[in-house]
Amino acid sequence: MIRRRALAGTVKTLLQQSPVVALLGPRQCGKTTLARSIARTQRSEYFDLEDPADSARLATPQLVLERLQGLVVIDEIQRKPDLFEILRVLADRPRRKTRFLVLGSASPHLVRGASESLAGRIRFVEMSGFDLSEVGLPHFQRLWLRGGMPRSFLASSEARSLAWRNDFVRTFLERDIPQLGISIPSETLRRFWTMVAHYHGQVWNGAEFARALGSSEPTARRHLDLLTGAYVVRQIQPWFENTGKRQVKSPKIYVRDSGLLHALLTLRTQKDLMRHPKYGASWEGFAIEQILSAAKSSSVFFWGTHGGAELDFLLMRGGRRFGFEMKCVDAPRLSRSMHVALEDLSLTRLYVVYPGTRSYPLHRKAEALALADLPSIRL
Repeated sequence: MIRRRALAGTVKTLLQQSPVVALLGPRQCGKTTLARSIARTQRSEYFDLEDPADSARLATPQLVLERLQGLVVIDEIQRKPDLFEILRVLADRPRRKTRFLVLGSASPHLVRGASESLAGRIRFVEMSGFDLSEVGLPHFQRLWLRGGMPRSFLASSEARSLAWRNDFVRTFLERDIPQLGISIPSETLRRFWTMVAHYHGQVWNGAEFARALGSSEPTARRHLDLLTGAYVVRQIQPWFENTGKRQVKSPKIYVRDSGLLHALLTLRTQKDLMRHPKYGASWEGFAIEQILSAAKSSSVFFWGTHGGAELDFLLMRGGRRFGFEMKCVDAPRLSRSMHVALEDLSLTRLYVVYPGTRSYPLHRKAEALALADLPSIRL
């Protein structure tokens, strides 16, 4: 068992500040386990809307929920979007003694309902699988290959881990997506998701995806937004700056969990990964997810010009700009492209993240950042 103390602490703090907290993340990332561990520490009531018995208990939700006190946890709330309006009424009660923790794995449905009904009454916590600070540096190769989904990472063998991930992909496409009321054929979406894996770390090209699928660009874009909203794909939007250069204006796309990326690419072992053309891109996506987990920031972008200058990752914090480049090499150096990014974007600092154990300076404003030091980075 890997205890996720930092996440649990964040959720508990927000529950003291707000009547409703939403814990969002992909299926099977550990939301239920975390919520149950929090619920065990206090008076609580738990509803799992995938359980027919719990769903039946909420047939008349307001009558049931208004009588409860303490912590009320509602899992997979996107199955009953009408609950948001009821939670608004309950959150506005004078001298309220109830706090609601709602769990969801489909952000477009959950956030839209919450934004319309619970504005000013809800706080959001985004959750992924295990990160480096939770599993420890000695296990980083395992985390990179298997990804952070708990059952994949903790599997007793590489074969069982891969089998679990393959089952996850099939179940996600054949059961979870249709339950959201989306009628895209599972094979079409599987082909699209596999294409995203092959384009992992590249700029979105809707025309190429549309041609491969035999569809229109808007349809391809809807598929992309669907997988992004279900937390299995990440889009990093471009940053525009008045630099006098033609800049890239489409997002970069990634499969969020490195283990799912490797399953979609049929990579079984670390040796398979090291020989694959997406080896460097896999490292880039993995490192980006670790940075996002450490920085706890959503104000992130990438930057690129049509002349070839680029920056993998741009993070804004307190009016300052921090740049990140991901290099899967033994001893990274400062490139001309990095010099351009430092100057054109007026970066406070540039970090070149690599899978080493020793950080060292590259420039007065640039540093080779070892993976070992990533969880303790200060921005």
